[in-house]
Amino acid sequence: MNWPIWAGFLISLAALGSYPLFFAQFPVTGDVPWVNFSMFGAAAVMLTAGLRRAFSSQALYRGKIAGPILTVASVAVMGFFVFLVFFESRGLPASHGAPQVGQKAPDFTLPDINGNPVSLAGLLAEAQATADNNGQPPRGVLLIFYRGYW
Repeated sequence: MNWPIWAGFLISLAALGSYPLFFAQFPVTGDVPWVNFSMFGAAAVMLTAGLRRAFSSQALYRGKIAGPILTVASVAVMGFFVFLVFFESRGLPASHGAPQVGQKAPDFTLPDINGNPVSLAGLLAEAQATADNNGQPPRGVLLIFYRGYW
């Protein structure tokens, strides 16, 4: 039995299924599914090794039929996942409550990495004070919104 081909096929199925069932719930893997891409990379390595093994030792592994079929199925699974992540995710509903580019953001207060409260008004006042001391035009505050669909 040519185990690398079967392992690659099973890893690609696990990569497809594990994203919506497990990895999508965590911010570090939900926004960019890097774990799943790594799993697909491992599956591609296993499939390549299995195909080389099948076609180099034909008498021993007789995998000329199962090898390409499982490889094509795995590549189709990988392509489907990439299509969903990069193209179908564009169809998510628009975020109507977020400020638009150039629009003034409402004041807010959030904790920083040390748990200290930081407000937008405080950051803007700090930027203005720094600009007044240096004689330069004031710098603004860059807000980055990560779009999510929870």
